[in-house]
Amino acid sequence: MTSRLELAWGLVRRNGLGIGVEVLVNGVAPWAIYAFEHKSLGDVGALLASSIPPIAWSLLEFLRRRRVDAISILALAGIALSLIAFIGTGGAKFLQLRETLVGGVVGLMFLGSVLIRRPLIYYLALASTLRRDAAGAEELKGLRGNVYFERTMTTMTLAWGLGLLAHTSVNVALVFALSIQTYLAVAPIGGYAFAGLMVGWTFWYVRRARAAGAARRAAAQADQSASDSPSAQPVTGAAS
Repeated sequence: MTSRLELAWGLVRRNGLGIGVEVLVNGVAPWAIYAFEHKSLGDVGALLASSIPPIAWSLLEFLRRRRVDAISILALAGIALSLIAFIGTGGAKFLQLRETLVGGVVGLMFLGSVLIRRPLIYYLALASTLRRDAAGAEELKGLRGNVYFERTMTTMTLAWGLGLLAHTSVNVALVFALSIQTYLAVAPIGGYAFAGLMVGWTFWYVRRARAAGAARRAAAQADQSASDSPSAQPVTGAAS
């Protein structure tokens, strides 16, 4: 437990500033812009203005990395879907609803990748590993075709796809149940809680899959050693 707390504290120290800026840009800023501008701009105008910081932040992050891989493509798809959500007419609630459905579309992308047997989690993991460890990426590529590895990638992709759809469903309900200003305050909290839950589950599931794989390899080695031992060899010539 102590080592896990130390690990968590180390992550916070290394990434605390970035996390704080992201919360400010994606959570606090949209709420503040709407709160101060909805009387002068109206609900629709204030909602459009409140969407500028998170979309601009996503674009800057995409340009800063300057990589074309599964992660950047998924990020760019999310940005494009967010921009498309603001095209067209309709009231403020309808605008909120279109923006909320972006997460559901991404969830369907995850589920669709399972249907074509190209689980998206694998490509995201490969892109993430390539950014920091080329040797680890080659090892990851070498696992393709392993039935247990494929099953793990498929399960994780299904979990994220279904999780995104469930989170979107909750947000849709909140759009109709809450005022716009309250929704802008509550939705980011729910979003970060959902992300934390899914990331935590992912780490747990990966560790569990690795432990199961190590146990299978150990059992296979034990069986091989037993079959290669002299006592396991057939006795010949005893009856002659």
